[in-house]
Amino acid sequence: MRGILATSLLALATVLPAHAAEGTLAQANAALQAGQADKAMSILSSLPESAEVHQLKCRVQFTLEHWDAAGAECQRAVNLDSNVSDSHLWLGRALGERAGRASFLSAYSLGKSAGAEFQRAVDLDPRNAEALADLGEFDSSAPGIVGGGTDKAEHVVALLDKVDPARAHELRGRIADGQKDYGTAEREFKAAISVSKRPAFEWMNLASFYRRRQRWEDMESAVENGLKAAQYDRHSGVALYNGALVLIKANRNSVLAAKMLEDYLAGPYLTEEAPAFAAHTQLARLRAQLGDKQGAWRERSAALGLAHDYRPAQQLKF
Repeated sequence: MRGILATSLLALATVLPAHAAEGTLAQANAALQAGQADKAMSILSSLPESAEVHQLKCRVQFTLEHWDAAGAECQRAVNLDSNVSDSHLWLGRALGERAGRASFLSAYSLGKSAGAEFQRAVDLDPRNAEALADLGEFDSSAPGIVGGGTDKAEHVVALLDKVDPARAHELRGRIADGQKDYGTAEREFKAAISVSKRPAFEWMNLASFYRRRQRWEDMESAVENGLKAAQYDRHSGVALYNGALVLIKANRNSVLAAKMLEDYLAGPYLTEEAPAFAAHTQLARLRAQLGDKQGAWRERSAALGLAHDYRPAQQLKF
């Protein structure tokens, strides 16, 4: 009897740390989604090395726009477990960001590696819609010399049709936009809205298209439609952030942009796609533009309270 009890206790002792680690990883991910970068990194730094820990560290560094650090962490995740689609996806994203800021020779190597990582992510999980979308965007925008190509992007569209029709229409729109076929691009972005389960996102994509075409009234109308759609879907809060960025880049309707950022930050569904500290930073700039310097400093402090080394917030001056 004692032997059975001892064996059971030993088994329990080996299981509990694993459950504890999973719980701690969940806490770190929750902090990441809430935009609490410092808290997320503190939690992750207390954990033993694993592919999951390094992937989360990569994603935290990515939100902070620390592209080199993000790439290094995701490379470690891939080295520890090369069969996780999302680790290759995030490594591709980090490499892509580095390529966009590198010299020509470095950009060539980094760009080619980014494309290979997106392809690997899709190979590992052909139904990973985010990986397919990123691969398609890479193929549609990258030159053939680094592995891109419109024919490849169109092949990805066909795969996306079976997984996420809204993303497929969006990718068709991006392909057409890149080819200066603006009529087709507009139709595809509108088609994405009609089939999307979360149309608020697609309205903001259409608004971004109108911004690039300097169709200001259409842009503002699309943002307002996206705002209305988000009110019926609590999970679409990030669309408020995206729409605010469209208005900020267009230098239009700062009051509405500020309100959308406020609503996003006050909502229940913050996400790493729109880090809370980045939203506070954007809101700080808007406060300053609107003449509220005290509010601007308050938002800057809120951003740095979540992510002390977020450079865009550190560099704010009013």
